[in-house]
Parts: sequence; C-alpha cells; structure tokens
Amino acid sequence: MTNNLLGPDPTLLAAEPDVLADVANSGLDASDVVIAHPSSPLAWALLSNNAFNAGKTLESYAFARVGYHRGLDALRKAGWKGHGPVPWSHAPNRGVLRAFYALRRAAEAIGETSEVERLGQLLDDSDPTAALSIEEHH
Repeated sequence: MTNNLLGPDPTLLAAEPDVLADVANSGLDASDVVIAHPSSPLAWALLSNNAFNAGKTLESYAFARVGYHRGLDALRKAGWKGHGPVPWSHAPNRGVLRAFYALRRAAEAIGETSEVERLGQLLDDSDPTAALSIEEHH
C-alpha cells in the first residue's frame, strides 16, 4: 500500500475461500455456514438477510449485530483503527460491509434511529458506494 497523505490507507481484508465455497454449496443453509465459520461477518450477514427476508426482524437484528462485531474484529486484526476506507471493490471486504448494512436495515425496521444514523455514517465513511452496491446486487 502507498501512504495516503489525506488519510489512512484502505483496509483490505483477506479472502475467505472456505466461507465462499460453503456459501456456494446450495445444500447448506446460512445457519450451517455460520456454524462452520462463526467468525465470518459474511456468514452472519447472510443469516441476517435470510431472517429479514422471512419477516423475522428481531432475529435479523441479532444476527446482524454479531456480524457487525465479527466485522469490527476482522477490520481491527487487519490494522483498521476505527476509521478509514474499507473499499467495496475489494471483494473480501464485502462481508463486513454487508454486515454493517444488515444491521442498519434491521435497526431501521425496529425504529432505532440513532443506530441507523451511526451505521449509515460508518458505511459512507467505509465506502460511499457500498450501500447502493449492496442494494443493487443483493
């Protein structure tokens, strides 16, 4: 990475090939993926998304909250200091960004306004294109 004089370098997470392989396995439920990979923000984001789509708002919120914390853990492990770019264009970052998005969406569904604003800002600070990309592709 190069030094960015205007701010921190982007955080680029490592790929999770085992998680992606299990996600691609159509015989596995999202809960099976989480059980196999409990530290994966992507797995938790998918589980949250499934719950949200099934009308299980509180479960979606709970799953997204775990994904959010697993995402923060992964970012910090990669050198993130609580701010700075987490680009959507780097595919391994997408699980974290999807977990942030899922938590924002579920928080909005239960009326947790301050959390919606905070997570919206976190998503925008991470990558201003992330929310729209998630909405367009997922």
